[in-house]
Amino acid sequence: MGTEALRDKVAIIGMGCMRFGALQDKSFAEQGLEAVNEALADAGIEKERIEAAWLGTFDPTVGGSFPGYAGDFVADILGMPGLPVTRVTNYCATGMDALRNAAIAVAAGLYDVVLVLGNEKMRDVPSRDSLIRQVMVTGHPIVQKGLTAPGLFALMARRHMEEYGTTREDLALVAVKNHYNGNRHPKAMFHKEITVEDVLSAPMISEPLGLYDCTPTSDGAAAAILCRADLAPQLTDEYVLIEAIELATVSGGRYGRRQESLIGFESTQIAARRAYAAAGITDPVSAIDVAEVHDCFTITEILNYEDLGFVPKGEGATFIREGRSSLEGDLPVNPSGGLKCFGHPIGASGVRMTYIIYEQLLGRAGLTQVSVERNGRGLVHNLGGPGSVCVVGLYHLP
Repeated sequence: MGTEALRDKVAIIGMGCMRFGALQDKSFAEQGLEAVNEALADAGIEKERIEAAWLGTFDPTVGGSFPGYAGDFVADILGMPGLPVTRVTNYCATGMDALRNAAIAVAAGLYDVVLVLGNEKMRDVPSRDSLIRQVMVTGHPIVQKGLTAPGLFALMARRHMEEYGTTREDLALVAVKNHYNGNRHPKAMFHKEITVEDVLSAPMISEPLGLYDCTPTSDGAAAAILCRADLAPQLTDEYVLIEAIELATVSGGRYGRRQESLIGFESTQIAARRAYAAAGITDPVSAIDVAEVHDCFTITEILNYEDLGFVPKGEGATFIREGRSSLEGDLPVNPSGGLKCFGHPIGASGVRMTYIIYEQLLGRAGLTQVSVERNGRGLVHNLGGPGSVCVVGLYHLP
């Protein structure tokens, strides 16, 4: 299947998303079922219409949830024994890759209507007994000892500062923007506006990244119902077409090379180029109305502006300084508050970000709604690895 073979062959006819947070009162199954039921209700179909499903879950051992190991979990919560279900895991890009695989199956003619569920629990274990422990135990015997995500992205922030003059105040502007947006989204984990001074005076996590520069862990689930594009008008009056979903991976495994430049992510650059080519986009800022990007740290959002081609390399800080990514800007980024306010339950994030763009394009985003009248097109960017894998999706109104 070539780059353009997916274009406009698959529609999203329903989506569901729970409020993210520290959900010790909900099981892995309860989270998933809540998101799936909302998606089915939104699509206006019965579960029996689903012919296959994809489950995006990064690591169920983090939350102590055995059912996430395999796809049969989805068939169980739906009460549909025999349903073909595939589990997908691809670092932090798991959710979008699950959606990508489901879309390819529909476009290939294998199924008419399918389900995608992104589901993860991250908060049922102590913080020092989850991903950090896994890196320490299973990572590279030398280079990964003591490695944490804040430490890695702090190196990137420092390098960007040295190369391009980016400041801690610039990073703070990303956090302030996303908290402003998240405070207005009912399903965000955090509902609290902050100031630049709040960010600068917060406890330091890994210099120059403080507490408000870092995305929290959280629990959450989101789901999507996909179908053949020609079938969508028969099932619902409101739907969104998938224009492109492109995956790129670069070496970054246990013994692979890392991001030597420390000022960008090659996987994002490649996936974005492929997605733009599939959609015929030459100027993303003029062609895209709204974007949800992977802001695991404030520096990451600034790097994303550059890697996605919104601005040339080195000008990401200018993009946020000028307010271009705000709700009123020429390309609003993370109108939901992003990972910064939703947290990052790994397998759920990509599907959740797609839900945000789906709601934006259909005009359902309430207090966070931005104008999509120019193109009716949104972008979703899901990064993982860190940086070794990325999925970029483009969606538009019919």
